[in-house]
Amino acid sequence: MTRARSSLIDPGSTPYYHCIARCVRRAYLCGEDYLTGKNYEHRRQWVVDKLRELVSIFSIEVCAYAVMSNHYHVVLHINQKPAREWTRDEILSRWTRLFTGPLLVQRYLAADQLSHSELARLDEFVEEYRNRLTNISWFMRCLNEYLAREANQEDGCQGRFWEGRFKSQALLDEAKPENVGGSMN
Repeated sequence: MTRARSSLIDPGSTPYYHCIARCVRRAYLCGEDYLTGKNYEHRRQWVVDKLRELVSIFSIEVCAYAVMSNHYHVVLHINQKPAREWTRDEILSRWTRLFTGPLLVQRYLAADQLSHSELARLDEFVEEYRNRLTNISWFMRCLNEYLAREANQEDGCQGRFWEGRFKSQALLDEAKPENVGGSMN
C-alpha cells in the first residue's frame, strides 16, 4: 500500500533525499533511440537548466544528479533555515517566479493598498508558500511538470510522460552523498 509523501519525507529526521523519476511509454529523457535513430541528448540540458532555476527559488539544494536515458536521479538537501528568515516580499517574489498566485498576491505585488484583513490573508499565503518552498514534493512537481510538457510538445503527443509519482528515499547515513552525475554547486 502506498504511503503519503508527508510520512516519507521528514526533514526532522534527515534533510537529504534521493529522488528518482522514470519515463513511461518507452519515452526518452535523453540519449539516442537506437530503433529510430533520434537523438534526445539535448534534453539533459533541460534537466540541468530547470534544476538551476528551481534551486534559485526553493530552499532546496541539489547535491548530486544523474540523467539517464529513461529516468533521472537527484539528491536533494532541504535547507529550512534560510526560508524561515525570508521576508514576505522575498517569499512572494520567489513563488511568483513559478506561479502567478491569487489576485490578492498580484494586487500586493502591484503595490495596491490592502486592508488589514487582506494583509492577514496575504500572510496566510506567505506561510503556505514558505512551507512549499522547502517541500521536496513541490520541487519535484515543478521539475517533472516542466520536463513532461517540453518532451510531450517535442514528441507531438499528449498524456503521461512519467510512470507515476517520483520515488524518494531518505539518506540517513552521515556520509556526504557522492557526486554521481553533476552538482549544482
